[in-house]
Amino acid sequence: MQFSKEFLRQREESKARITSEMGVLLRINRSIQAEGAFGVLKEDMGFRRFLLRGNKKVKAEIILMALGYNINKLHNKIQANRTGSQLFEKLTA
Repeated sequence: MQFSKEFLRQREESKARITSEMGVLLRINRSIQAEGAFGVLKEDMGFRRFLLRGNKKVKAEIILMALGYNINKLHNKIQANRTGSQLFEKLTA
């Protein structure tokens, strides 16, 4: 099996980026965001399966769930008087 030099170079660059201090912070931040949202949808909102069939209908259903999740999140922030603050510092690549 042979690998191109360009592939090996890009692989090393990628590994250096994700193992850097900023890369670790970005990965941690992403994992917190994604897992929490799906956990809330499944456990708190009771969303276990799609009720409709077809790509368009499933897409519409998940958009409605995401909208409900975001409205609930905004409501909780307003109730806790935290509308101007963030839980974690925003990180950008």
